[in-house]
Amino acid sequence: MNKPVLVIMAAGMGSRYGGLKQLDPVDNDGHIIMDFSMYDAKRAGFEKVVFIIKHEIEEEFKEHVGKRMEKYMDVAYAYQNIDNIPEGYEVPEGRVKPWGTAHAVYSCMDEIDGPFAVINADDYYGVEAFKLIYDYLSTHADDDKYRYTMVGYHLANTVTDNGYVSRGVCETNENGELVSVTERTRIEKYNGGVAYTEDGGNTWVQVPDDTTVSMNMWGFTKSILEEIKAGFPAFLDKGLQENPMKCEYFLPTVVSNLLAEDKATVSVLKSADKWYGVTYKEDKPVVVAAIQRMKDEGLYPQHLWEGK
Repeated sequence: MNKPVLVIMAAGMGSRYGGLKQLDPVDNDGHIIMDFSMYDAKRAGFEKVVFIIKHEIEEEFKEHVGKRMEKYMDVAYAYQNIDNIPEGYEVPEGRVKPWGTAHAVYSCMDEIDGPFAVINADDYYGVEAFKLIYDYLSTHADDDKYRYTMVGYHLANTVTDNGYVSRGVCETNENGELVSVTERTRIEKYNGGVAYTEDGGNTWVQVPDDTTVSMNMWGFTKSILEEIKAGFPAFLDKGLQENPMKCEYFLPTVVSNLLAEDKATVSVLKSADKWYGVTYKEDKPVVVAAIQRMKDEGLYPQHLWEGK
């Protein structure tokens, strides 16, 4: 079995944040959230990282991230190009929005030849998560079904004080396997708890704090790539008709479809770590303080990568 590879989705331009949040430092040494993810990934066992980016940010990204990481890991790039869609389909005139997380992973098909983990560039996942997912990917393979995994978090550990976030709300069975994941694109602190809305805030649905949610930290075998490819036309047929400018092909949707077809299982590995992220500019001081606290507690060296 090939060693698991880390795939980082970094093509988003950070529209709500107001800039290239992936490149915004969170400590005094200029390290970004991705540095801490890659540090955790490397000590968990990952040796190769594939960055999914857009051509528009290529030069800046390589300068600020890629060149530094080449010292510690095998680095490769994949490009999420809006024109990279199945033959016979066209990008609607005026559309600039990428096609979503499943399309991002679809973009790195040529760089993957074995098990891999997928994460967002701008989310802090915690030390435990990388150990859990690396160990699973190193010891499981497809048999009569695809054997996938994901790291789940307590909902209350994954929301910000500064606005709304998107989360995949998970339902699991008695074996700790995923039954379904429902993408909630506006979920936030509300009325003393956490709730989501699907009608612009007119009505809200409360969700228990300990609900397991996906932070887009998935573990796959390479079989998912062919499944994403196979499902792309059906997504476009529906999406281009209903919402041509903004429809997105989500990874959780692909996974949910495979679960419904009984073609895959997804073991949910639960992490008690708190998520940190910079969805909004107001989030940054919270993340900076948390990173420094973890350094002071010895979870990370004061100067990351020192001695590596």
